[in-house]
This record gives sequence, structure tokens and C-alpha cells, in this order.
Amino acid sequence: MSIRTRILAIACAALMPMAAMAALLDFPGNAVLAGEKINQRGSYKVPVGAWQNGELPSVMAEGEVMQQAWKITATGLTTLQILDPLKKQLVDEGFEVVFECATDACGGFDFRFETDVMPEPVMHVDLGDFRFLSAERKTDDTPEYITLLVSRSQNAGFVQLMRVGEPSEKTELVTSTTSPALTPISEPPPVEQPALPLEQALQEKGHYILEDLVFQTGSSDLGGGDFASLAELADYIKAHPDRTFALVGHTDAEGSLAGNIALSKKRAASVVRRLINDYGVDKKQISAEGNGFLSPRATNMTEDGRAQNRRVEVIDTSTR
Repeated sequence: MSIRTRILAIACAALMPMAAMAALLDFPGNAVLAGEKINQRGSYKVPVGAWQNGELPSVMAEGEVMQQAWKITATGLTTLQILDPLKKQLVDEGFEVVFECATDACGGFDFRFETDVMPEPVMHVDLGDFRFLSAERKTDDTPEYITLLVSRSQNAGFVQLMRVGEPSEKTELVTSTTSPALTPISEPPPVEQPALPLEQALQEKGHYILEDLVFQTGSSDLGGGDFASLAELADYIKAHPDRTFALVGHTDAEGSLAGNIALSKKRAASVVRRLINDYGVDKKQISAEGNGFLSPRATNMTEDGRAQNRRVEVIDTSTR
């Protein structure tokens, strides 16, 4: 059984000036609406370009703002496989694609955190695998904008839909048996690629997880002992004195968001202190930030997953 979300836009036509034309996005049968927010009169900065030089090009749109998060339960889905049929439907409904990108081409970490995203677990965004699309449909009055943010976890696909335009007459969910569930494409499963070395990861991806650092739940103590990743990172930073780096802490989902953001920043700060005090890194090159539990890389339902989420990641913040 498929689930459709009816996204209603006002299109003023010569013979029917007050009629509402419905744009239907047909989600697959294995999709569920995980969350929804509607602001009858609001605004949203619609991204129309990639993050670069510290800015995210955007257009301010005003009107009714609808935000939905959809979860598609299936393993092996690709973000392109999820996005393509939704994009086709928008084009068929008269929308023009304004901007489309994938992960690093969007601006990676910076792009994700400059956009409005519903929180976990309603909407999950893998910083290493997401796609974004913004589309516009012109009307005689206020233009209508729709954006789609697509990502995935190991067992599911996620879609956030933002719609801004004239107020809808109603928002209606319609069920149908005409569309099949979305399943992975008939190809051999992708071979999992080994993690890139620190230098290559920072050069090509702009970020690297310091895997050998260990934090216990609720603790910001890095503990004693030597960590190979810190020695390697220190050498890399000192070899690039013209660059700046941010150490970003992450936590599991136990506790409040505010508390976890504070804890994650403390963890990052403990790494910064270790780099300065033990490895002689210039403090002007590094900073500490905290992201709490907003960017998990594993489920928080198991101890192993929570342990993976308690981590510190280094990000190259240089723009030249």
C-alpha cells in the first residue's frame, strides 16, 4: 500500500482565480510519515546553491510553511534511488529544479547545519551520504517552493519535505494500492570501502573521525595514555600552519539535547587541550565545538551503537 502526501498550492488561473491545484508526491508503500509541522504564516530560507566562503545562497520564501519527515523502511536503498521518483513527480507537476546537490557538493557538514532539519529520530541525516533538491513553481501571486533532503541509515531511507507557499485549503493523507513499496535496485550490494587515512580523508572529505578516542556515557574525560590518532593529527596540523581545524564532539542520545551539546563540546575541548599541551599544536589553529546527539552514525538502541556515537571528529575549516 502506498502513502501519498497532498501538497496543495494556490495557482490562480484565468477561469478559476481562487481554485487550488494539488501537487501530489507519491511516497512508496513502505513509507511512514514520522513527523510534521505546519506554520500557517512563516518564512524559510530556501537553499539555492552550495555552501561556500562561509555562506549558503538562499531565497527567503514566505507563506504557509509545511515540514514533513518520511521514513522508508528498507535496507540497501540509495539516496539517488529515493530522490529520483520524487524529483520526477515535482517536474511533472510543473516545478522547476532550482538547485540539486549531493553531500560534499552541497557543502557537507556546513550545508547540513545551515538548513532547518527535524531532529532525530524523526529525521536522520548521514553527513557522509545525503542529497538535496530545491524546486520552484511560479504562480500569479506568491511562488511555491519545495525542498527535499534525502539521506539513509543502515535499515531505512529518510526524506524531509519542506513546502512554502500560499496557505493550503487542507493537508490530506491518501492511501492507495497502485504504487509498490520501494526496494533496493537489483544490483550486487556495494562493497564497503575501508576508512581513508587521516591525511587523505582531510584532503578529500574535509573531516576525519578519531576512532581510537574513548568516552564513557556522561563523561568528558579523555583519559590517560597515548592515542595514535592524536599524534598523527598533530603532525598534520603542524605541517599545515596556514589551515584551521575544528574538533567536534558527538554523544549518544542518553539525556537532554542541551546537556549533550555541552558534554560534546567538553569532550572536544579535552582533545584540544591534549593536542596543545602534549603535542605542541598552535592553539590558534584549533577550536572545540559540540554537536550533541544530532549526527549519529549508528543506532542509539544498542550499547555498541551508543559507543560509536560517542566520538570526536576533526574538520578542516579552511576555505583557501
